[in-house]
Amino acid sequence: MKVNVRIKDIALKANVSTGTVDRVLHDRGNVNEKVKEKVLKIISEMKYEPNFIARALGSNKTYHLAALIPNHTVDSYWLAPKSGIEKAEKDLGKFGMQVHQFTFDPFNVKSFIEAAQNVSDSNPDGILLSPIFYREVLPFFEQWKKQNIPFVLFNTQIADFDPLSYIGQDSYQSGFLAGKLIHYGMQQPASILVAHIDEEISNAAHLLKKEQGLRNYFLHNNLSDRYNIIKAELKREDAATFKASLNQIFANTPDLKTVFVTTSKAHDIAKYLEQQNIQHVNIIGYDLLPQNVHYLNKGSISFLINQNPKGQGYWGINQLVEHLVFKKEVAAVKFLPLDIVTKENFNYYVDEDNI
Repeated sequence: MKVNVRIKDIALKANVSTGTVDRVLHDRGNVNEKVKEKVLKIISEMKYEPNFIARALGSNKTYHLAALIPNHTVDSYWLAPKSGIEKAEKDLGKFGMQVHQFTFDPFNVKSFIEAAQNVSDSNPDGILLSPIFYREVLPFFEQWKKQNIPFVLFNTQIADFDPLSYIGQDSYQSGFLAGKLIHYGMQQPASILVAHIDEEISNAAHLLKKEQGLRNYFLHNNLSDRYNIIKAELKREDAATFKASLNQIFANTPDLKTVFVTTSKAHDIAKYLEQQNIQHVNIIGYDLLPQNVHYLNKGSISFLINQNPKGQGYWGINQLVEHLVFKKEVAAVKFLPLDIVTKENFNYYVDEDNI
């Protein structure tokens, strides 16, 4: 049974004042070296653990956190992490934590650079961000490291600059999982399309990892000669061009049986197939956007891999609070589960409070 040791207990055993124990604990003030050694020994023997929660509740310090996230009005996927961030602020605000959101256009590099600079100028105590523009974010990482500002990444993992933590899925494993799902549902040789929609692939490391995971599933299981994997980078801004690109792919690949969409835009492929009356193609994608759930229920999308974007936002803020407020070591990586969602079980994933 664990016993809560108080500073008063340590003081009594060491025959010193509680003030002396406090000064030793916080390494401040002048304390005789022999007394200090005695107190530290007793602290170790009694296994004293500071009550960080009580300390945080009694502190008047306010921690200003910055959340650098894509604007959800431009891409609805980002509404979920925004909701998670706001839930974390509500749950943890009593510990003196405030979050200021800085948003940018996820399809505009200049918008990201401007928002990131605004974050730097605000001199926050900690930063949560989704680094979807790989090249452009690196100088900011360098700057924040020099300023000793801890930053947590979500959605996209970049380990090169030693962030405090990463929250999200293992992108490679999610692609490997997609490969396994495709193989189980398609035993006969056929072609598979990897569709990257509305992304500059050379600057989106997480999508490349998803594609590599998919390819490696077939490679590691000696299936590469049976399944032809092709990829396409598609843009939705011009509907006619988007449709023409898909028309050409299907015309040139008559044995195409599955489309793996690496972003949350699986519904756009489902809509195209519906309009073209193509019924023999399965779709695997990501995220429980209403548009995706619509086609999941209709059977046009076979599987959705839930990335729990709300949980990413929530746990990202939580990691910063653990580090800044409670002075705890946090895990360098917090991978969230790879949930396979079908029309039969999606209702279990749409609870507003589910993290």
